[in-house]
Amino acid sequence: MAAATTQTLPLSSIYPINTLMELTLNNNNSKEVTTGTIYCTDEVSNTIVLKKSLVHTTLTSEITVINAAVVTDRRIITPAAEDEKEGEKTVLPNVSRRMVEERERRAIKLMEESFSHVNQQASPEGQKIFDKLLKACNEVSWRGESIIVLGEIRVDPPYTSNDCVLIGKGGGLDGHSLERVKNIVNAAAVK
Repeated sequence: MAAATTQTLPLSSIYPINTLMELTLNNNNSKEVTTGTIYCTDEVSNTIVLKKSLVHTTLTSEITVINAAVVTDRRIITPAAEDEKEGEKTVLPNVSRRMVEERERRAIKLMEESFSHVNQQASPEGQKIFDKLLKACNEVSWRGESIIVLGEIRVDPPYTSNDCVLIGKGGGLDGHSLERVKNIVNAAAVK
């Protein structure tokens, strides 16, 4: 490998994407040989990203980022396919700007809704109880440090089953609903 050529060519030409390569690295005066598929390169940080397939594990691959300056030798084991060299990559589907904007709006709405479920004034135990009630009942909100469930049941600090009270009259909830909330509070307190 000629040093002058290496300096003038872009990393993407020296290390073609999807090429299986063996790289010799000079790490602290010790030679290390690593093999993997070139995943991408970055001219700004002068790095090469290698992707290695893993066997006997649930992980699909290992990613290694290598500073190109420590590569002392390279050997192509399997070159990239000809169509990939010419830039004829797999055709991506058309992306609708409207659909992307809709997904973004939904994601922002969900994020804002998630933030509304966090009470900075509540204790960690209170937040844990709130999260369990929200998962079970869907309609849960904060009123100060108290948790309001279905607009009819209030759970006050320190968030035990004894702190659950029915606050709405004639709203359709009864003692059975109150007992269910108490059970959820007890179960969350135990965990």
